[in-house]
Amino acid sequence: MAQTAVFLQKACLQHRYIRSRDNSNIVERPERLRAVNIGLAAAVARLEELTGPIAIGDATPPNPPKQEEVADELTEALEKLQLSTPSRPSSLARIPITFVHSGASVDLLNHAAVKFVHGDIERDVYLENIKLWVLESQDRVNKGGSEIPEGYSQGDLYLCPGSLDAIQGALGTVCEAVDTVLRDPEPVSESVSQPKLCSRAFVAIRPPGHHCGEDTPSGFCFVNNVSVAAAHAHLKHDINRVVILDIDLHHGNGTQAIAWQINEETYRKELETEAGVPCGKPGLQVFYGSIHDILSYPCEDGKPGLVQAASVSIHGPHGQHIENVHLRPYVSSEDFWEKLYTGPYSRLLKKGGEFLDNTGGAGDDVLVFISCGFDACEHEYASMSRHQRKVPVSFYHRFARDTGVFADRYAKGRLISVLEGGYSDRALTSGALAHLTGLVDNGHMGVDESWWSLENLTALEAATKKRRGGRPSQNTPPAPWLARTIEVFASIDSSHTLPSQPRPPVPASDRTLRDRKPANGNNSGRSSPSVPSRNQAAPRKPSLARGRPSTTTEPTSSSSDESELSDIPSGTTPEKVAVGESAVKKLPRVILKLGPAPAD
Repeated sequence: MAQTAVFLQKACLQHRYIRSRDNSNIVERPERLRAVNIGLAAAVARLEELTGPIAIGDATPPNPPKQEEVADELTEALEKLQLSTPSRPSSLARIPITFVHSGASVDLLNHAAVKFVHGDIERDVYLENIKLWVLESQDRVNKGGSEIPEGYSQGDLYLCPGSLDAIQGALGTVCEAVDTVLRDPEPVSESVSQPKLCSRAFVAIRPPGHHCGEDTPSGFCFVNNVSVAAAHAHLKHDINRVVILDIDLHHGNGTQAIAWQINEETYRKELETEAGVPCGKPGLQVFYGSIHDILSYPCEDGKPGLVQAASVSIHGPHGQHIENVHLRPYVSSEDFWEKLYTGPYSRLLKKGGEFLDNTGGAGDDVLVFISCGFDACEHEYASMSRHQRKVPVSFYHRFARDTGVFADRYAKGRLISVLEGGYSDRALTSGALAHLTGLVDNGHMGVDESWWSLENLTALEAATKKRRGGRPSQNTPPAPWLARTIEVFASIDSSHTLPSQPRPPVPASDRTLRDRKPANGNNSGRSSPSVPSRNQAAPRKPSLARGRPSTTTEPTSSSSDESELSDIPSGTTPEKVAVGESAVKKLPRVILKLGPAPAD
């Protein structure tokens, strides 16, 4: 089994939508990381069934804990966590997985790899703008405006005061993963003895990055995490050839644009060297390959430039190494695996291998990345994956396993997967579960793809559902793998430590309640209920609660417009109105008036 490090970053939870109280349509949300962590914990529990030394399997442990006891253990574990401590790895003895709670962060304006990707020659204007936008975000929103400047997409970009910590923490964490996989002799964090044997990593960070170009934020992305990680590997560890495999539902237009610029610069240097110019350090070469839906963002509007970019296949000319494969619908599991996966989808690894073969073959200067989005998953929101370009959950296991074999052949097993998209909880949980098992799997472990069956996912969601007080409502003890999942989840997740999002204060109102005098007019014969005024008590019988009309009467209008209240019978005062065999007092209407009460 491959030694794998999982990197978590608490600061990424601080990136939140604050433009309004209604965030029901905001799919890129902090809770995404909680759903991912559930999948990671379930992967640990399931892998332990295979590795032991304590065989869980189908056996029921003696004296299984009661459900309430499991809830209490989870709550106690959550309360005892000290997740603010930077970068402390927690090795699980039974399986080769290390969890690193990273505290790494970079300064956008003072980091070589960030400036390599997003900086300018004279002045880092875009990076300065990000800091400024974050600094002014709350003030702009408080004034009724948007924190995103005019000219940028208001629908898929948002910022808040915590976004800078999230962005810089995400970049610091992915660079720390690079240092770990490449066995950096000088750890990023002094408090950490980094796991030297880890050749693979999964980095759970947000906001995502693959839509962000050199100076163009889009699609939830403000910096390009994978591109910065590749630049860091090049500048600090002499990695000169990088393979980036993007499996997000959406085309990584930002990553491809950055890879094109990097390759163009390296190709120019090679031409100068051939012309006799003294050569310096070899330039970085990037292979970018993507499997995506050509009908979805950023191509959904049919803009020619974006559609063409998402369809490019070029290998060698002008120093470019790009392969784009379009997702296709499938009708059965056999159709997917026998025709699509082994056919067009496998071309990504084939072309990546040709790139490395043609540039020197396997070597110490090679590193492999997966830009890992889970939004092509069969369990993604229908509104996100509305063109039926989906993949089964098992795709994330098999692609990770096959990419691991690819990395073993060309890059000494060194492989880093970085979270991109994925928005429904079920897509994220199932995808993370399958993907982590694929990173660890050597092809002979006996991983059971029923682990992420719909039945098991439903049980997993029920066991980890947020409940007041942390107590599950069911009385039956959980299955052993679920109990272990809860235990691992409690040790790795930090979403519970984030305070609730503050809501903007509601301004004081000068509205007052007044009794409405009876209106003149003919009695329409229709009785309308009303609520008591602030100085009048509601009748106690029959079963009429204060301020709430009886269920046998017509609901009261909530409007303060007097024209809507003109049906009150003339001369009406509190009187008895027959309702069946009982009688109920009819109360006077009240209306809302703005301004001071009129003089007596």
